[in-house]
Amino acid sequence: MDSLPDQVFDRQAVCHHKHRAAAALPSFDFLLREAAERLVDRLLDIRRDFPLALELTTHGHVLRDAIRLARHKETEESRPSIKVLLHAQMAPAMLRGAGPLQLVADEESLPIENSCLDLIVSSCGLHWANDLPGVLIQSRRALKPDGLLLVNFFGGNTLTELRRSLLQAEMEVEGGAGPRVSPFADIRDAGALLQRANLALPVADTETITVSYDSPMKLFRDLRGMGETNAVIGRRKSFSRRRTLMRACEIYEADHADESGRVPATFELITLTGWAPAKNQPKSAPRGSGQVPLIRVLGATDDPPKPA
Repeated sequence: MDSLPDQVFDRQAVCHHKHRAAAALPSFDFLLREAAERLVDRLLDIRRDFPLALELTTHGHVLRDAIRLARHKETEESRPSIKVLLHAQMAPAMLRGAGPLQLVADEESLPIENSCLDLIVSSCGLHWANDLPGVLIQSRRALKPDGLLLVNFFGGNTLTELRRSLLQAEMEVEGGAGPRVSPFADIRDAGALLQRANLALPVADTETITVSYDSPMKLFRDLRGMGETNAVIGRRKSFSRRRTLMRACEIYEADHADESGRVPATFELITLTGWAPAKNQPKSAPRGSGQVPLIRVLGATDDPPKPA
């Protein structure tokens, strides 16, 4: 069956990669854990309770462990409370160990009633969505008024070293380049996506995680172990040529290795925060309603500048 023109990712391949990685995930989930802990740290800054929450794109018990770790660090009075947490993932094997309430579901088609959730979280999964704006819109509809959406995913500056090395290797060895590494969303578009979904108080920010590897092959192994291998629809369906991969590794090491021979791998983590609209939310004052002139706030004067 032909793919729709606006589809970038083969969702069946994404599901297969996640299913294949599930059994050995604890051996490769260090980056997923780091991202989940950073997401939970942001959640701890919000002093309120969430009776019913949903985790999208679940990676086993990674998020659950991050929440437990945070609870040990925080006092009872300062931490938010999640009374019921549902876990959703389209690859059933990835739900093992997540918790008692599991839902096999595609984040692009959520089987959730409108206005029933207090919180939706997702860590390192939504970069595989073909329709990210649609996922955000569905999430906003599923949230109760003043419900919170808090998600992170890999952004456009992820694996820049690998992209350049593979591109150059393919040009040299095969005389052309194909989509070897999946495209990612750009931080410049992230805030607009929140507004398009009609989420209030939207915030989008980015941070960089740099991982050091003994060799590029170790990076390839970890990506496969996390279920993060290429799922672009236009990807080559056959195995990559060994000569091309070996040349890519040579370029990677020549361009990026440090004095000890280790190579970096850059991961950009974009975090989106938004709230379902509610009447009691803070709103910006109407334009022109300020009582203090900006010139006074800046410490300037009304006097015209003197000629030099």
